[in-house]
Amino acid sequence: MEYGYDKMSSKAEEFINDREIRETIAYARENKSNRELVFCLLERAADCRGLSHREAAVLLECEIPEANEAMKALARQIKQKLYGNRIVMFAPLYLSNYCVNGCTYCPYHHGNGHIRRKKLTQEEIRREVTALQDMGHKRLALEAGEDPVHNPLDYILESIRTIYDIHHKNGAIRRVNVNIAATSVEDYRKLKEAGIGTYILFQETYHKETYEALHPTGPKHDYAYHTEAMDRAMEGGIDDVGIGVLFGLERYRYDLIGLLMHAEHLEACRGVGPHTISVPRVCPADGISKADFANAVSDEIFEKIVALIRIAVPYTGMIISTRESRTSREKVLQLGISQISGGSRTSVGGYVEKEEAHENSAQFDISDTRSLDEVVNWLIGLGHVPSFCTACYREGRTGDRFMTLLKSGQIANCCHPNALMTLQEYLIDYASAETRCKGEELIRRELANIPNPVVRQTCAQYMEQMEQGRRDFRF
Repeated sequence: MEYGYDKMSSKAEEFINDREIRETIAYARENKSNRELVFCLLERAADCRGLSHREAAVLLECEIPEANEAMKALARQIKQKLYGNRIVMFAPLYLSNYCVNGCTYCPYHHGNGHIRRKKLTQEEIRREVTALQDMGHKRLALEAGEDPVHNPLDYILESIRTIYDIHHKNGAIRRVNVNIAATSVEDYRKLKEAGIGTYILFQETYHKETYEALHPTGPKHDYAYHTEAMDRAMEGGIDDVGIGVLFGLERYRYDLIGLLMHAEHLEACRGVGPHTISVPRVCPADGISKADFANAVSDEIFEKIVALIRIAVPYTGMIISTRESRTSREKVLQLGISQISGGSRTSVGGYVEKEEAHENSAQFDISDTRSLDEVVNWLIGLGHVPSFCTACYREGRTGDRFMTLLKSGQIANCCHPNALMTLQEYLIDYASAETRCKGEELIRRELANIPNPVVRQTCAQYMEQMEQGRRDFRF
């Protein structure tokens, strides 16, 4: 059956339409040297209203050196205007690596007899979360393989309740994001009721034939059910969703266009696009080598992808994990990234137990192995404000309400002071002496950048109260 392109459709093969993607790639190649069009697109994108998938594809193909430099400059400009120099911190928490799917790029696949299978008990979750709180984390992303026997939704819901219930010293997890398999509207309602923040699900690749080949067995083989998951999540009341592809599984042109089409579809049908877009690249893992994937993305192209997503979908947060090295992360921070992980472990129980290689239960190898304090210190040194803020979620500023805040320009009077206050909490409770010294100097400078004088004065007063032991202030 031939499907036509329709971003308003609820069918995966219509809002992610293969023919439209191929025609877009052809159009982009025809216009890659069209200087008038390229610079016109860059000029128009400067208004922070974004670009269509077809317009972004032209910039992706562009080989005009000065235009490519202008793209990076524009991405930096948009990032600074909308997000300032804040970088939100989080950590993944792997609950279980039991999985019934046969994904060929993931060591969790059910046929892997080498990986150690493990599922955390609620007591083990308490120990993991306590360890994360002792680092200073306030925001987690829950991860679990798809297995209706070992990892039923009731287990995920119980785990969320456990996490929110843990208060150790001055520590507390204030936002739990969830990255689990596509499920039903009813299950998404249950996740919403449990108080999750963002529901995250990577498409892996938008190319249907490649997708089905990479997922030969298990529930994840169903391309349409997986691709339509965000619509069901939003129907279930979750208004913050996070999308992404695993760059390197398929040609990056195809997947970037598909990613932008998905964002357009959500904006058109649900009134708000994705809260976040993640940009992982294929990396080594147990039994997995980058050499197995001919479409691996170079650093140069990766940087261009990040810049283009920031230009095309300016109001969406962008996430990069410890899959990427320190060098790679440093390059893309300025181009559009607004969230990064720090001190991460991708193994089940990895924050408490020290595993031997033969006992490994990790999903992928970590490139950036620094502690959270080292990452915070590094970010401060680069002039960024590490933020542990969860205020918008807890104040109900999610979905279109968050986008309204961002588009109004009031983020400097809300998110910036919240970031500074959560950084101050971190510095007092968890930071090394060196990091605290550097961080307090940064805060003194950044307080002056809060436009509203009343907010600025109130923020400073709250920080004085933190020194007396009070916590969890927010605007």
